[in-house]
Amino acid sequence: MTKRLLHNAQVIDPEAGTITRADIRIENGLITQVSQSPLSANPHEHSVDCHNKYLAPGIIDIGVKVCEPGERHKESFKSAGLAAAAGGITTMVTRPDTTPAIDSPETLEFIARRANQATPVNVIPMAALTKGRNGREMSEIGFLMDAGAIAFTDCDHVVSNPKVFARALSYACALGALVIAHPQEPTLSKGAAATSGKFASLRGLPAVSAMAERMGLDRDIALVEMTGARYHADQITTARALPALERAKANGLDITAGTSIHHLTLNELDVADYRTFFKVKPPLRSEEDRKAVVAAVQSGLIDIISSMHTPQDEESKRLPFEEAASGAVALETLLPAALRLFHAGDLELPQLFRALSYNPAKRLGLAAGRMAAGAPADLLLFDAHAPFVMNRFTLLSKSKNTPFDEAKMQGRVLATYVAGEPVYEASV
Repeated sequence: MTKRLLHNAQVIDPEAGTITRADIRIENGLITQVSQSPLSANPHEHSVDCHNKYLAPGIIDIGVKVCEPGERHKESFKSAGLAAAAGGITTMVTRPDTTPAIDSPETLEFIARRANQATPVNVIPMAALTKGRNGREMSEIGFLMDAGAIAFTDCDHVVSNPKVFARALSYACALGALVIAHPQEPTLSKGAAATSGKFASLRGLPAVSAMAERMGLDRDIALVEMTGARYHADQITTARALPALERAKANGLDITAGTSIHHLTLNELDVADYRTFFKVKPPLRSEEDRKAVVAAVQSGLIDIISSMHTPQDEESKRLPFEEAASGAVALETLLPAALRLFHAGDLELPQLFRALSYNPAKRLGLAAGRMAAGAPADLLLFDAHAPFVMNRFTLLSKSKNTPFDEAKMQGRVLATYVAGEPVYEASV
C-alpha cells in the first residue's frame, strides 16, 4: 500500500468534538500519526495538499439497499459502490430486503463475494431476522453471524407477532447479535402515504398518525427490557417517540436509534404537488417533528444519521402518489443534505460526523470512525461551502429517484480514501 501524507487539512475529530489544523500520516491502510505541527514527507511517501479543506472519518452508512440479487436494474454493487465513494461513504452496511431476502448463509456469502469484486468501498451485510422477512420463523442467526452478518433486521417488514420477535431477541441476545427494527405499528401504518394532519387531508392522501411510531417503539422497548437484547431503531422520525426513547436509555437498556437524512431535512409540505420522489417510508413528517428530531441528534438522544438509500426505477415512481413505491436514493446526497444542518446552525461538524461516522462504528463494533493513530485510514476530504445545483441525471446510482433534484446545495466531496487509497477524487 502507498504511504501517504495528507497535510494542511482542517481535521474533524468526532470523538473529541474538535476541528484542528493537522497533518495525517497513513501507512499500511492505517492512520499512523495525527500532528498539529506540520510534517515533512518521507522518501517514497505520497504527499497530498488538502488546501485547508475539511478532513473527516469516512461515513458509515447503515441501511443501504443494493438490489442484488433480484433487481440489478435498480442498483448493482458496482453502481452503489461508485456512488458511495463519490458521496464520501467508506462503509456501506447493506440491507437484506432483496429478492430473495438474505436469510441464509449461502445467499450472504454470495453477497459478500459480489461486493468484494465490484465495490471500491467496504461493504458489511446485514441478514434477515426471520426467514423471507415474513415474521413467522426465525432465521439461522448463529450461522449467519459465522458467515459475516453484522446485524439482523426485517427492514420495513415489522415482526408483528410479539412472541416471534421476543424469541428472536432472546436468541440474538444469547449470541451478542444486534437487532435492527423499524418501529411502527404495522396495522395502523399499512397503506399510508403521508402523516396524518391537515396537509394529508387537503391532499386526500391515506395517512398514518405519528403515534404509530410511538406504539411500535413502546412495544419494542418492552420486549428489549424483557430479553436484554442489543437493539437499534432504524428511523425515529416523530417527536412523540422521543420521550420513550429517552426513558429506555435512562433505564440502561442497550438501545440506540437512527434517523434518515430525508426526515432531518425535509417535511410533509415538500410533497406539494404529489411529487413521488418525496414518498419515503415512514412518510415525511411535520416541521415540528423535523425540528424535534434535529434537536434529538444535537443532544445525542438519536445516535446515527443514515441515507436509507432505496433505489426505485422510473416505472415504480411514475405512478399516482398512493401507488408509487416508497424510497429515495441518497448515497451521493447524504453529505450535502447533512451539511444543510451545519449551514443552518443546527449542528456543528463534529456533531454531524459523530452521527455519520463515529457512532455507527461504535454501535457495530468497527475500528473506523475515528481520527486517531491506529484507526483505519477511511477518510473523507470535502469542501463544506462549495455550491451546486443537484442534477439527478449526474448521479452514479442506476436509479435517479432523489428528492433533491434541482435543489441548491452546498458541500462537495473532494476525495474519498479507503484503507489510505483513493477510491474517489473529484475532477478539477
